[in-house]
Amino acid sequence: MANSNVKADLAITTDGFDRADMRKRVRAILIGSAGNLIEWYDVYAYSAFALYFAPSFFPKGDAAAQQLAAAVLFAVAFLVRPIGSVIFGYFADRFGRRTSLMIAVLLMCFGSLLIAVTPTYESIGIGAPIILALARILQGLSQGGEYGTSATYLSEVSHPNRRGFYSGVWYMTLIGGQLMAILVLLVLQKIFLTPEQLRSWGWRIPFFLGAAVARFAYYMRRDMHETELFKASDRIIRTTNRWAELARNWKSMVLVVGITIGGTSAFYTYTTYMQKFLKLSVGLTDDQTTMVTAASLLFAILIQPLYGAMSDKFGRKPFLIGFGILGTIGTYPLLTLLQTTKSPFIAFLLICAAWAIVSGYTSITAVVKTEMFPTAVRAMGVGIPYALTAAIFGGSVDSVALYFKSIGQESGFYWYATGCIFISLLFYTFMKDTLRYSKMEQHD
Repeated sequence: MANSNVKADLAITTDGFDRADMRKRVRAILIGSAGNLIEWYDVYAYSAFALYFAPSFFPKGDAAAQQLAAAVLFAVAFLVRPIGSVIFGYFADRFGRRTSLMIAVLLMCFGSLLIAVTPTYESIGIGAPIILALARILQGLSQGGEYGTSATYLSEVSHPNRRGFYSGVWYMTLIGGQLMAILVLLVLQKIFLTPEQLRSWGWRIPFFLGAAVARFAYYMRRDMHETELFKASDRIIRTTNRWAELARNWKSMVLVVGITIGGTSAFYTYTTYMQKFLKLSVGLTDDQTTMVTAASLLFAILIQPLYGAMSDKFGRKPFLIGFGILGTIGTYPLLTLLQTTKSPFIAFLLICAAWAIVSGYTSITAVVKTEMFPTAVRAMGVGIPYALTAAIFGGSVDSVALYFKSIGQESGFYWYATGCIFISLLFYTFMKDTLRYSKMEQHD
């Protein structure tokens, strides 16, 4: 179905859009989504390589204390994301999506480069962790601004009949960033560097790579065209009191929070935490953990556009409710079975089954949220409540899961994840289907 949609979009359509127009849309969507790939590459690169770079930034001594300090700075980026959503969302709603996206990806570049070039603790003392904290703050600000603005841009440049499909394409880049980080780690570990070299200087390579990719995305975004919906609402946007407009859309902002709680907790469970879970709880080797994680992420990437395309035909709500029901019923048994298996292949199949459920949310989350807000406050309306929810229920997943494990009650986390999804299911049940009640063409 995804391939047929691509062919339909690249050919002359019955809706009156010629081939050149659709090529323009496809190119704009891919460039607009590039920041998602870089954002999640940065997140996963920090998490995956912390084992190697933590001794360079913190005093010698207890390795666990070094990892804890690195984890604290990892969480800092989530705490500042809502601030980034306010800053970049306001800028996007007032001056344009294109400019906001350009600045956000440039800030990503600077944050990654700062980590890559920072001297060690032995060289500059306390300055090393301070600079690392500053870099994480810059990354968090840019990541907070990227989500709402890029989701808004994607939805506004997409063909009205293909927004779900392109929402799936947009999420492919988000998961793709994590897969890219895993592949970089795998290549460095297995082909080019020894563990000693990784700890000494090799950990800088993924951050130089992230900065280079972000710089390339910046140049690509300079040629992006502004969305027609934003240009059509220019007069209204210039005279709109954004905070008053947001206040009038408070119900939609609450709904974004409710929609996101279950989805973001499930997403982080099967991405950032899954490597730790496979290693610490399932007992797979490092190589098995990396391969199972990479293969399951590849599966997740492939099904996002398929789910999104089907939502264009059947509506968004059935997929959200499907995720809510199956996630509530299936999370506990899936994680329990995963914990008890010793087979990498079975672990892969179980994670794929989880992704088949979670993708009912991930594939359409961008378009569902953007369809709830008018043009004048769309980037802020999507970005601010999402960033707050992701910081609380997404960034905390590793800590919550490891806490339950530390007290010998690991299954408590399974119930916690189930409860988050059930809360969202209540919102899915009573919300309107945004495909049929969309505000995409409404300016204020």
